Amino acid sequence: MANKKVKGATESNNALNQSQAFFEKNRKAVIIAIVAIIVLVAGFFLYKAYVFNPRADKASTELGKGQQYFDAGDYDRALNGDKVDYAGFLKIASDYSSTNAGNLANLYAGLCYANMDKWTEAVKYLGKFETEDDAMISPAALAALGNADAHINKLDDAVKNLKAAAKKADKRAEGGVNYSFSPTYLLQAGEILESQNKKADALEIYQNIKKKYVNAAIVQSNEIDAYIERASR
Repeated sequence: MANKKVKGATESNNALNQSQAFFEKNRKAVIIAIVAIIVLVAGFFLYKAYVFNPRADKASTELGKGQQYFDAGDYDRALNGDKVDYAGFLKIASDYSSTNAGNLANLYAGLCYANMDKWTEAVKYLGKFETEDDAMISPAALAALGNADAHINKLDDAVKNLKAAAKKADKRAEGGVNYSFSPTYLLQAGEILESQNKKADALEIYQNIKKKYVNAAIVQSNEIDAYIERASR
């Protein structure tokens, strides 16, 4: 019995080490993905999409000030305020939790923490963001949450959120297929599954990418075949 417990603990530790090694090796790629998401969701488009008539609402006006710090890469001030006339995303999220601006402040706070490599906090605030039925913002937010989950080794949650991101992106895409973002999210999910030695599940995802997203760059270039071959071994 003791030997079985030791063996189980050893296998668990080995799986954990493999997962950590995978994400350390691919850390740069994951961060690049986060930055791409930030670029996608940041700026006036997102602000206008989620906050109706922003100048008429105090919370929205505050959010606009925070966006300036966010866009400049000053994530600490964006989060905590400038001690002059801007309170910070954290306070906006707390004080205006029932508003669209407060909801959006959660997303911005999570993205700020991701950029600061504070992944536990990133998961907390990205998880508070209530997604909508839109084509880009909500899928990107879910993908950001999935990436943050991965950084704190919540790998099952990471896979779940990345799959959900792809599904949501497809839902509003023409013909029900988003060739730009969904394959990227699913590819990340597959790589996480491989790091968990769940090759059959990863293979299913890769094969689905090849079948469903025929016009995606990774399929057109035949790069997906390398993933399929690796997961088939």
